Amino acid sequence: MAQLPFEPQPPAGSPGERRVYTVSELNREACALLEEAFWDVWVEGEVSNFRLWRTGHWYFSLKDEGAVLDAVMFASANAGVRFTPRDGTKVVARGRLQVYEAKGRFQIQVSFLEPAGRGALQLAYEQLCERLRAEGLFEEARKRPLPLLPRVVGIVTSADGAALRDIVRTVRRRYANLGLVLAPARVQGEGAAEEIAEGIRALNRLGGVDVMIVGRGGGSIEDLWAFNEEAVARAIAASRIPVISAVGHETDFTIADFVADLRAPTPSAAAELVVPDREEWLRSVANSLARLITAMRRALAERNESLDWRVKRLQQLHPAARLAQRAQRLDELEQRMALAVRRELSGRGHRLSARRADLARHSPVARLAALGQRATLLSARLAAAARARLAVAQGRGEIAARALHAVSPLATLARGYAIVQVVDGPIVTDAAQAPPGTDIEARLAKGTLRARVQ
Repeated sequence: MAQLPFEPQPPAGSPGERRVYTVSELNREACALLEEAFWDVWVEGEVSNFRLWRTGHWYFSLKDEGAVLDAVMFASANAGVRFTPRDGTKVVARGRLQVYEAKGRFQIQVSFLEPAGRGALQLAYEQLCERLRAEGLFEEARKRPLPLLPRVVGIVTSADGAALRDIVRTVRRRYANLGLVLAPARVQGEGAAEEIAEGIRALNRLGGVDVMIVGRGGGSIEDLWAFNEEAVARAIAASRIPVISAVGHETDFTIADFVADLRAPTPSAAAELVVPDREEWLRSVANSLARLITAMRRALAERNESLDWRVKRLQQLHPAARLAQRAQRLDELEQRMALAVRRELSGRGHRLSARRADLARHSPVARLAALGQRATLLSARLAAAARARLAVAQGRGEIAARALHAVSPLATLARGYAIVQVVDGPIVTDAAQAPPGTDIEARLAKGTLRARVQ
């Protein structure tokens, strides 16, 4: 008999006794042992069967080539995860092993989760880009043009940052009288995205702002992350004021850049895009005024020429001349109408004659006469065919009669033969059928003879 790897032992101090667990007790003690042995473990695997519960908890499985491990991450823990796991995502999870007592199921309760092989920020950036693009927030068709000459420019950035100083310096250099309104906000760190979004909404509520610059100076992806948050993207998309995104340096791109109506490579460039240079604007206005005066003079000359032409034209269109032309036109139309009437009457006469001829051809009398002739012809052909068929049938009958007569027994009797049969009995074909004393009857070609066999 095979030996078990261990033998169950009774509890110490009670020889011969055994302890029987309830299912709940066994699950509870197994859970305690697992949590004590594996209270803080790291595990890498591929997410599968991911489910987001209405309570905010995440339920999923971690798997590799050989095994599957159930996992749960409660809402209090997953609130700090910047990306949303999907089936097929490779992750590294930290947590503690436990047994789900209600079902006796082995699982890991996850307290920290990050993607394997790439950073959580990059994955969160890609997932949010994909979702907002699917909603149409990146479409060029929804982006608005900037005002040509704004009176008030709103700014959402840090009150003590270099970006604000660059914007103010550029604006004052290009157009000193332009109004500026600042909605101060932190541009990095915890809570920065909410402050930026609230600044955008505050400028919209303020009213009178023609265009808005939202941005900050350059930095790492962590420094710029507030401008990759969904709250900022949706605040920009909902803004009634056109928004210029000016985040970082020329090589830095954030989700705010994609949602904004225009992206500027730097805050200074944003100020140059939104604020016209005063001297260039004045020169442009002067040039436009000169072109306007030239165009007005040209238009007046053209109007004078047009007026002279219309005077001459009015003289040509004197009522008497117009009446004469109308009378001539009336005579011409009367002649054309008479010709058209004659042509129409002629055409209708031809069509009437053709209709009469068609009616005569399709008259019932003519059709009845034709049908009578055809019936007579068919009757004659039928009689001839019947006579011919009768002659053929008679000839065939005579031939058949001659053939039948040739094989008839009567013809045989006419040649001197006789048919012998027992009186009131069968035809005799064998002498043994008529022993001596048998009355027989011989049928000849004419008459019969009776005899008795001796």
